[in-house]
This record gives sequence, C-alpha cells and structure tokens, in this order.
Amino acid sequence: MIERIAIVDGVRTPFCKANGTFKDIEADDLGAFVVKELLARTGLDPNLIDELIFGNVIQPPHATNIARVLAVKGGVPDHVPALTVNRNCASGMEAIINASNKIRNGDGEIYIVGGTESMTNFPILFRKGMREWLIQLSKAKTLGSKLGLLTSFRPSFLAPEMPKIADPLVGLTMGQTAEVLSREFQVTRKEQDEFALASQERASKARSEGRFREEIIPMPIAPEFEKIQQDDDGPRDNQTFEDLAKLRPAFDKLTGTVTPGTSSQLTDGAVALLLMKESKAKELGYTPIGYILNDAVAGVEPERMGLGPAFATSKLIRKIHRDLSDFDLIEINEAFAAQVLSVVKALSSDEFCKKELGRDGAVGKIEHDKLNVNGGAIALGHPLGASGARLVLTLVKELKHRDKKLGLATLCVGGGQGQAVAVEVE
Repeated sequence: MIERIAIVDGVRTPFCKANGTFKDIEADDLGAFVVKELLARTGLDPNLIDELIFGNVIQPPHATNIARVLAVKGGVPDHVPALTVNRNCASGMEAIINASNKIRNGDGEIYIVGGTESMTNFPILFRKGMREWLIQLSKAKTLGSKLGLLTSFRPSFLAPEMPKIADPLVGLTMGQTAEVLSREFQVTRKEQDEFALASQERASKARSEGRFREEIIPMPIAPEFEKIQQDDDGPRDNQTFEDLAKLRPAFDKLTGTVTPGTSSQLTDGAVALLLMKESKAKELGYTPIGYILNDAVAGVEPERMGLGPAFATSKLIRKIHRDLSDFDLIEINEAFAAQVLSVVKALSSDEFCKKELGRDGAVGKIEHDKLNVNGGAIALGHPLGASGARLVLTLVKELKHRDKKLGLATLCVGGGQGQAVAVEVE
C-alpha cells in the first residue's frame, strides 16, 4: 500500500487586491513571510527539510528561481535546495504534487511547498525600439556618439508593452476563453451573476465568522509596518444581485456575458504548507491536518482551458476508484463564474462525458452545498501562483471543521490544462 502524504499544517497571507494593501511587498517577501511563520507554528527544525518547492507565475526580474530567494529569506538553511515550479494558475498545486511524488519516490521525507504571487508588481516592458536604443547608449564610448544617439531618440520609444493575461497559443485573454465556454454550455448572464453573488455572500460570511483566521497570518503592511492586515480584503459584504446585473461585459462588449463581477480578482498573496511522509509525521509527534491521496493533470484545447477541471477530475477519480458523489466538499477555483458552471454542466452531461472523457455516461452532479462553501476566487481573489495551494489548505481546514473526510480541489490552467488533488481528513 502506498503511504499517504501528510499535510502537517499550512498558513497563508491575507489575499489582498492588487495595487492595494500589499503594493509595496514583493512576491519573494510574501513567500518568505509564510515560510517563516510555518516554521514557527510547527516548531520544525529547518535542518530536517529536504527541499522547498514553490509555485510562481510572474517571475520577478530581481528574484529568478524565487523559491530559493524566499526560502533563504524565510529562514530555511542554505544547504536545503529550492525549486520554483510554474504551471500557470495551478503552480501552487503543482508544488504540492511535485513534493508528494518526490516523497513517494524516496527522494526525501520533509518538504515545504506553496505558492506566491504579486499581481501588483507585474513587470512592464519597453518596446523593442527602446530596448535597442538603451543597449546602444550603454555601449557608446564617446561623448559624441552618446549625443548622436540622443538625437535619434523618439518619444514613441517610451510607449510600454502593457502585460495581458492572455494565451499566446490562441491569442485569447482568459476572459475571452470564459466567453467561449459560456456559449458552448449556454451559461446565462443570470446564472453567472447568481453564482458570483453566492461566492461573495459565502466569503463574507466566512470572514465575519473568523473561518479563515486559522489559516491566515496577520501581516504588517509595508512600508511603515504600523498597521496589520488580518483578513482578505476582496469579499464585498454588501454585494447585491442588482449591482452585479448593472455591470457591462468586460471581454466581449457586444454579445458577451462575462463581467468584472463574475471574474476572479487580481490579488497579491502567498501560501505555505508542510508535507511529509505519514510515518515521519508520526515519528516527529505531529497530528496532520490532512493527507494527499492522489492527483491528476490533463490537457485541453487552449481556447477551452476553463474545462481543465472536468478532464483532470475524471482522470483522478478513476485513479482512486471513487465516484464524484463520494467527495464531501469540492473546491473549484473560480477563474470565472462561466468557467466553473461550465465544468459543473460538463461533468453532469452524458453526451459530454461520453464524447470528451471516454466514459459510459456522466461523471456526476456537483451539489451546490458542497462546492466552494466559503466562497472562491471571485470574492477572495486569485494570486496566480498561490491559488492551487490555497484551495488545498482551505479544503482540509473546512473538512476538519465540518467533521467530513474526503475532498477534491481542482482548477483550470491557462494554456489549456487542468489539475486536481484528492485529500483526506481524519
């Protein structure tokens, strides 16, 4: 029998809107903060760590292999190696899976994993003309050559290349891929607004009840560090259906249905978890908060990237010989309301599952009272590299709170992929 992977504990920063509370904190510092706190809370001797693996999508220019940078900043000894993984939106989950596989393969016993992202500090690039001009200026040796280059400068060189969260394979933004699914699965604007409202209401309720306080580290706000951020700042306590219905489509102005209110928020945040072999956890006297059972990853057409969770979930439940109905709680990352609702419709469709998943019939129906019970990324936000780890952390905490056992965490991945993890709580 394959030994389970124990999740000893996990922590995260508050998730805060980009260009807001954490605008002066870089991704490596967000990550270092959660690593340091995780070590303090668990009391683990950092010399026992075999490796640190962290997910990150927008690699900061000042901190390539950001995992190594945040590991050392976070108090992990120099002799412990660190690896950055990037599977776009699933990077934090990929870190968990990567470490789990290393433990199963006997490469190590104790790993710190997680993800970090500063959507605020997205690099903005100069255009090619400006880059070439700057290179020539740096190579100029004489005053005359430098003056000559100055006369060749054009104001148009200063126009930046603004970043877009878009797929280079099909030229669509992620929001446009959500529009593709909304049309394919006939997800109405009303359905999307209702789903988004439920996400906001559930997240606001969980926040007011202190449900996330067990996983969130209160964080000092840079640069003065005089105030403390204790909670996520994305949930809108007074969100109404009427307000959502007033919003205009953001990605297809003429015939679209996806709005800012039914899309995930751009967010800064970090998550860290301590994983180890189950027998090692017992040896060290830990009581794990949960266990990683198995995982799956799948590829889909880039323009239908939001369906990734349907394909990954189908593969996963086959691996663990379970039915969809066996899961007590399910977390699907809310990239977009249309995307999550399309996944729900796909999994319950005999036609889709026969044609696309090679099954005899529908995978199953996801009950509303099992799905994202404390809200999701529409309300909490989606720091790309951290979200996959946040799903797993939130899921095991909520399973334990409800005295439930089996959970599924899954998310779509830009570029056309899906990833899923099954967890268990005792």
